[in-house]
Amino acid sequence: MTCDPADLTAADHLDAAAEMTAADRPYLAHLLAEEAARRTTDPATAAGIRAAFPDPTTTREETH
Repeated sequence: MTCDPADLTAADHLDAAAEMTAADRPYLAHLLAEEAARRTTDPATAAGIRAAFPDPTTTREETH
């Protein structure tokens, strides 16, 4: 594993986002996916990444 965060790739961030989703950490998964999308040069791929990891603060439903 690298020690410099600047050396991480979009794929590294997507792997971490998937791990955070599996660990039930949706907001962290979203942030990692956003970074992956930012590092992706293809706009369609970036849009797909963002769609796969939506911001949980805008999609969550309140329950009482």
